[in-house]
Amino acid sequence: MNKWFLLSLAIATEVAATLALKAALGEPWWYAVVVLGYAGAFTCLALAMRAGLGLGVAYGIWGALGVALTAILAMLLFAEALTPLMVLGLGIIIAGVVLVEFGSQHALRQRALKTRERTS
Repeated sequence: MNKWFLLSLAIATEVAATLALKAALGEPWWYAVVVLGYAGAFTCLALAMRAGLGLGVAYGIWGALGVALTAILAMLLFAEALTPLMVLGLGIIIAGVVLVEFGSQHALRQRALKTRERTS
């Protein structure tokens, strides 16, 4: 399976599990969704790394998008606050993850160049 698809699935299941945690405060049967969701999220995250995503990149994207989506959906589903300052903070987190991804890609290119130089 595609590593990015697996990471997307990990993010979706983690967000669903986290939202179910809030729902479980009033309806305890939602705890089953919490457990299954987190188990699925960690499984998909591990599979994405096995498929080639680096730990820092996979965890960073998973965490940042999970936080952002959870905050937005909590506002829509549970009427929780999402202030402009919170949106700015989420934007900074996402920007940081993008920088980590760019840095990771640069490091991979540098490693490939060094490998080619040694074998030439």
